[in-house]
Amino acid sequence: MPRPSRPVTLPRLRSVPPADPPYDDERGPGSPPVPPTQGALALAYDPPCDDPHPRTYGTRGGGAAGSPPDERRLRSLGQAMAEILAGRRPPSTVADRLTERAYAELVRAGKMIHTRRPPMVGLPHVNPPRDGAIEVCLLVHCGERSHVLAIRLERHGVQWLCTDFETA
Repeated sequence: MPRPSRPVTLPRLRSVPPADPPYDDERGPGSPPVPPTQGALALAYDPPCDDPHPRTYGTRGGGAAGSPPDERRLRSLGQAMAEILAGRRPPSTVADRLTERAYAELVRAGKMIHTRRPPMVGLPHVNPPRDGAIEVCLLVHCGERSHVLAIRLERHGVQWLCTDFETA
């Protein structure tokens, strides 16, 4: 004897907020200006060194020149490097944030993260082993399998540069 069928509840659909920020002409009066960015990931744009008032890696967001980069900037750098290692972004987009040796290693490494989906990094775990150095560990979510990305940054003058990285 067949059972009486129950009504199936359908999922509710909600509107999705826009992923992109409003265009300049859509902003209301008194809105703060949008900081300039470079690349698809919107890494903070640092003007060339001949600028009389250069912004360095640690100065955005109120930090003093040469201060360690904040969590947001570390995550942005990790996201960009994960995209490069997944073959979804050219290495030249982070060339100014790496030493020459680290950049050459990044180019030589090529595609090390194999994934069908774009990689997404989690929150950075930061460890300062000594003054003037930061080691960052990020979990890279890639769908079925996750990877780990470790980045070492060292202070060169007032700028923080990636000197080494590893992924597994």
